[in-house]
Amino acid sequence: MKKFKLLFIGVLSMSTIYAQNITDALRYSQSEIQGTARFRALSGAFGALGGDMSAVSANPAGSAIFSQSHASFSLSNIDTENNTQYFDGFGTTNESNFDINQGGAVFVFASNNSSPWRKFTVGIAYEKTNSFDDNWFAFGRNTDNDPNFNNSVASYFFDFANGKRLDEISTLPNETLSEAYQDIGSAFGFGHQQAFLGFESFILDPDADNDANVDYFSNISPGSFDHDYTYVSSGYNGKVTLNLATQYEDNLYLGLNINSHFIDFQRSTLLFEDNTNLGSTVTSVEFENNLSTTGSGFSFQLGGILKLTKEFRVGLTYDSPTWYTIDEETSQYLATDGDNGFAEINPDVVNIYPSYKLTTPAKITGSLAYVFAKQGLISFDYSIKDYSAARLRPEGDFVSVNENISNNLTNAATYRLGGEYKVKQFSFRGGYRFEESPYENGFTIGDLTGYSLGLGYNFGNTRIDLTYDASEQSFVNEFYNLEFDNAPAANLDRKNSNITLSLSFNI
Repeated sequence: MKKFKLLFIGVLSMSTIYAQNITDALRYSQSEIQGTARFRALSGAFGALGGDMSAVSANPAGSAIFSQSHASFSLSNIDTENNTQYFDGFGTTNESNFDINQGGAVFVFASNNSSPWRKFTVGIAYEKTNSFDDNWFAFGRNTDNDPNFNNSVASYFFDFANGKRLDEISTLPNETLSEAYQDIGSAFGFGHQQAFLGFESFILDPDADNDANVDYFSNISPGSFDHDYTYVSSGYNGKVTLNLATQYEDNLYLGLNINSHFIDFQRSTLLFEDNTNLGSTVTSVEFENNLSTTGSGFSFQLGGILKLTKEFRVGLTYDSPTWYTIDEETSQYLATDGDNGFAEINPDVVNIYPSYKLTTPAKITGSLAYVFAKQGLISFDYSIKDYSAARLRPEGDFVSVNENISNNLTNAATYRLGGEYKVKQFSFRGGYRFEESPYENGFTIGDLTGYSLGLGYNFGNTRIDLTYDASEQSFVNEFYNLEFDNAPAANLDRKNSNITLSLSFNI
């Protein structure tokens, strides 16, 4: 088993330590349709309905719709297909995962007196809010002849090195590469480590061979580059909810959710770059990056459902921001080949960074539902979320990241429509959803469209439900973060499909 040295970096501002960006803020600000099969069958359009454990997650007043105590558990099989295009290269991956994505119970306490408060409910639930299990690859020949080396990984290292003193990004006499990587990270942070990798691998050379030099040039000439990139991630985002709700007289339902959130995310990326460009003394690069993230957070929800008539209901829900505390660890590997021979930098060091804070945007949801007695229903939810309000903190350490969030993200609306029709003990369900891109440009992450079909059978006190739902969305994925446009990026089309089975019963 490989052993790693541990490097605790805690004396510098986070802006010099690790390059958090918009992607990190979005990853933990977005959520997928999860929950019970019935909830997913209506594409999550449950804000004015209630009477379902996952509906309680959408609107906390929904638990007060139950007439007696209730519990449910759900299993899901998630299939993800990724299709990528990178210049002349096309790739396809497919991954399937089985999971327990929901479980919970609501306990109903009816009032035994003449109080207008007809009942109170207390619930506890677990629900996965997002899955990070994903893998894709992209390959192709990048033929962009940009003199700034935008199409080579050399640009990544150049961005970090330019302006830094040579003696801050190179080994000292009698110091190993691993010791230097560790010492530079401890003294100066993440950015200097990246510059060190670029210099010691011969990708970069200084303009002047002295310790005070701050200008560098690349040993990789512009031209055509063969890129082969692999992305693998795993983990999930979930929450445990304490629910409190009440019914006032016959038509008003009010509720509160207190949510405890948790994050478990691992990512590994590997880039191979080859070139035969005239003047290049480095012709091959292998660059691996690993990230491990854990976090915990808190949020609350307030919701209400009002029966305007026996058939027509309206709902309103406020989802507070989620306040996260996040911890991250990274490790890296770099190897090059060329006129200087094979160079390998394998520090075997895990960089452990100080905790930082993330505040995700709040969300407001308005809901309408029409219930056709015991024959069926139709329901619609509209949500709005301002992703540009996401913030990383301490604020002073993330000025440029937060500016990018404000300038590039925007308000995004979500539309959910669902219906159910009952024939004796059977229920037939369907739904559609549309989620707008959180990006101002609309294409870095595209709009999401999805549909769902479901079937349920009611045994009396027990119900079993089965649902199939699917969604599609497009992405533009950069291979590494650069400060200018036109960095190498693959176009990715993702198709998610899910089969969910739920068992619900009165208790």
